[in-house]
Amino acid sequence: MALLENMRIFVRVVELGSLSAAGRNLRMSPAMVSHRIQQLETHLGVRLLNRTTRQLQATETGMDFYQSCLEVLEAVERAHSSIAAGSGVPSGSVRVTAPLGFGRRILAPLVPDFCAAHPLVEVRLRLSDHLLDLLREAVDVAVRMAALKDSSFVVRKIADVRRVLVAAPSYLSERGRPSMPADLSGHNCLLLRFPGTQQYQWSVLEGGEPVKLPVSGRFDADDGDVLTGWALDGRGIAMKPLWEVAEHLASGALVPVLPDFPPEPVTLAVLYPHRALVPAKVRAFADHMVPKIKSALLGISPETIL
Repeated sequence: MALLENMRIFVRVVELGSLSAAGRNLRMSPAMVSHRIQQLETHLGVRLLNRTTRQLQATETGMDFYQSCLEVLEAVERAHSSIAAGSGVPSGSVRVTAPLGFGRRILAPLVPDFCAAHPLVEVRLRLSDHLLDLLREAVDVAVRMAALKDSSFVVRKIADVRRVLVAAPSYLSERGRPSMPADLSGHNCLLLRFPGTQQYQWSVLEGGEPVKLPVSGRFDADDGDVLTGWALDGRGIAMKPLWEVAEHLASGALVPVLPDFPPEPVTLAVLYPHRALVPAKVRAFADHMVPKIKSALLGISPETIL
């Protein structure tokens, strides 16, 4: 088992390109990661990695071994999944990623119930508004809120998420209330941006058809809750999922903007890498969460807020 674990660590080091990144991913110190790689090299009698002060790179032998490790680890996962499926008892760690606001408000409160129902499964929750590379980051399950097109993943739709344009009454009092979508060009739009994203347009429905609008503003952030905070402070107009701002709309701290031209809904779905045999822990997580999340979202009634 020690050899198998060392192989897993080596795979993460190669994929992430550094000992420290692999350590963070595996919840190990860089020193321990380095020690385990040295154990593996000593066992095999070859150098797997070339290390310098600035970079780490697999040797030619190391890359060949990396490919072999992938095959071995995939075979082990298939064997575990087959046994778990046969016994009907999911087990092991399931690594889950979700957007920050959604994870905090909707998903995290549901995790304890899942763990109580499946006592042999451990949940490793990673919340980020960045779209993580599921394969590179070794994520088992992702909850995504976006237009989903990647056919290399199993996609289980949960719901179409209603979004709203919102602002504080103080902002609209100072800057005026837009009456048509084109008026947004004269307003400070609060944008969710991070490396790799391109949120320079908002899509709203006009006559039932999506219309893309160029938007800009003085503030952007990679955390959706920061945008909500700025909107509450009267800094601009934000596009938010309804569930994320429902309490502020109900209290009047935020008010709808352009309610006759709502943003185009986005799909909320559970994704996991396509495999011939899906691990029992992954299937159990998806089976448990899809109806629970849908139920939580249905509890937010637009008619009582907007």
